[in-house]
Amino acid sequence: MSTEKVQSKGKCPVMHGSHTAHEKSNQDWWPNNLNLDILHQHDQKSNPMGTDFNYRESLKQLDVAALKKDLQDFMTQNQAWWPADWGHYGGLMVRMAWHAAGTYRTWDGRGGANNGNLRFAPLNSWPDNGNLDKARGLLWPIKKKYGNHISWADLFILAGNMAYESMGLKTFGFGFGREDIWEAEKDIYWGSENKWLEKKRYQDKQSASLEKPLAAVQMGLIYVNPEGVDGQPDPLRTAKDIRETFARMAMNDEETVALTAGGHTIGKAHGNGDASLLGPEPEGAPIEDQGFGWINKTKNGTGRHTVTSGIEGAWTTHPTKWDNGYFEMLFNHEWELTKSPAGANQWQPKDIKEANMPSDVEDSSIRYKPMMTDADMAMIKDPIYRKISERFHQDQEYFSEVFARAWFKLTHRDMGPKARYLGPDVPNEDLIWQDPIPEGNRSYDLASLKQKISAAELSIGDRVATAWDSARSFRQSDRRGGANGARIRLAPQRSWEGNEPQRLERVLAKLEPIAQACDASVADTIILAGNMAIEEAAQAAGFNIKVPFSPGRGDASSAMTDSDSFAPLEPEYDGFRNYLKQDFPVPSEQLLVDQSALLGLTAPEMTVLVGGMRVLGCNFADTKHGVLSDKVGCLSNDFFVNLLDMQYLWRKDENGLYEICDRESKAVKWTATRVDLVFGSNSILKAYAQLYAQDDNQEKFVNDFVAAWTKVCENDYLVS
Repeated sequence: MSTEKVQSKGKCPVMHGSHTAHEKSNQDWWPNNLNLDILHQHDQKSNPMGTDFNYRESLKQLDVAALKKDLQDFMTQNQAWWPADWGHYGGLMVRMAWHAAGTYRTWDGRGGANNGNLRFAPLNSWPDNGNLDKARGLLWPIKKKYGNHISWADLFILAGNMAYESMGLKTFGFGFGREDIWEAEKDIYWGSENKWLEKKRYQDKQSASLEKPLAAVQMGLIYVNPEGVDGQPDPLRTAKDIRETFARMAMNDEETVALTAGGHTIGKAHGNGDASLLGPEPEGAPIEDQGFGWINKTKNGTGRHTVTSGIEGAWTTHPTKWDNGYFEMLFNHEWELTKSPAGANQWQPKDIKEANMPSDVEDSSIRYKPMMTDADMAMIKDPIYRKISERFHQDQEYFSEVFARAWFKLTHRDMGPKARYLGPDVPNEDLIWQDPIPEGNRSYDLASLKQKISAAELSIGDRVATAWDSARSFRQSDRRGGANGARIRLAPQRSWEGNEPQRLERVLAKLEPIAQACDASVADTIILAGNMAIEEAAQAAGFNIKVPFSPGRGDASSAMTDSDSFAPLEPEYDGFRNYLKQDFPVPSEQLLVDQSALLGLTAPEMTVLVGGMRVLGCNFADTKHGVLSDKVGCLSNDFFVNLLDMQYLWRKDENGLYEICDRESKAVKWTATRVDLVFGSNSILKAYAQLYAQDDNQEKFVNDFVAAWTKVCENDYLVS
């Protein structure tokens, strides 16, 4: 059949996916179904590099000096298709690096620059990221030249570093090691709004009520609205939003002022034109625009006529020079509210000498008044911020040092421990926010340690639960937490409700002296004890297996631990131990999926771990919900066998739990939670459950459980 005949029938012969407007996906038809997509993200099928490529090894071949020299030269090599302001791309490169890193949030560790996600939707098309597609386009020749030896993720941040250095700032350092992803992080929660720049993330008008885990105040913004709260100028109200937002990025007040001032010491905002003339963002642009967005096709939309934020102007007299011009401008003038050519609210000095005005980006003989955003005015209107600003104003050297350290923190906060940093510019200093851990002993007598653990008379459930609680705090989003460091024995983790403090004290009272006697770390001892418990449980099921163990973890001290920063890592739910600290507006099975995603688990790994943890008797507070076995402590596939056995029926009780009853006698055999029953109700998870319930897959169940368990226990230890 010819193409013409097919098309003449008026029906497209291609099977469309879920993004086609006239076809519905399964999630559209059944919106309440559990969405497992977040566990399937970044599958190897989407990675063109294949399983043999190792970015950390490829980095060893990078000529760092040549790359940095090329970036230095690039800053002043003007390109006609997107000309540089004042002939210097520094401001644009800093903004790109900043906005790549600035999405980081402490509550779940997501966002940040560690995977190059700025290339993909939604970030590549956020209103606040306008024209950063041009920054990436300008960098393409450098990426093309250095190829696989430099990731986009590393290049974004290094370009920002080199921009600052080219303008006179001595940066604190730089670490390579960010590895690119190859598809959009489509299941990251960025907010419930349906329109860009909507604001529906506050329970009330107080900044502290900003919805967790979000940090930005509105959909599509990196931080706060530069025009003021809800676009209404009021520096004191804006200061409250700034303080809350930056705190959720792990920044204190001094770091916040330094970052605000340092970011606005260079570059300018763009709003010298009619925003209505701009085309759609990159993801919505027509195919001929080739992934570039916000294009003005009716007038010249570059140079002095660029429209990005809508705010127009530079903050300082010399926007391509690192100096104290920001504070000089703020403190030496009175400011009044005005409008940009694009109609945005901004502030300008009432009186300023022409010599102190920044020049036009294309013609140095033309001068314009500088401007400040509402966020800038907050730096002198809020009394705490003002005091910090005054010190920075009086001590340029101190300001530069604080900013350089804050910039390093901003751009490296989501990379995890210092052991992950690579390259010649990694600072020697250990920083408290890097969660430092001393190197552990690898040469102790392992046989003696195992013998003493065996004699400690700790149950299988105690040992497995303690090892799990130690390891489960890991988040692959920012590589924080985990078993290495044994911070479960320190504040605040030792008192977390989810860690069952009384049980934990009893277990640690036996394991800590054993570790000391064998010259092993407590971290190693906790994991080894859990591994040995699993081996015993597998043997009880008839399988003689060895759980892989890597010695050498270290024990962190309280002095190495910023206890306040660990608050967001406290588990408020743990589906693997059937723990829920409080009621949540979303079903507990969705919380399990989110937890599994942070642990880096696939859907099959999540399934086998839940089934194994139940029969090992590891539930929080030793509850029996979901323990669908009469052989607790035996690593059997009973959870799946009994969940799927049709001799039972399931019914909901008055407490929101579920009873599993004998069909004939109606006697209650077991109780369960939603997390348990989802493995029989969700069609995908049920397929996995049936696999593990098969008579011929009992050994596969044990082996898969051990593999998933080991993955969790070594999540934070692979690069140390």
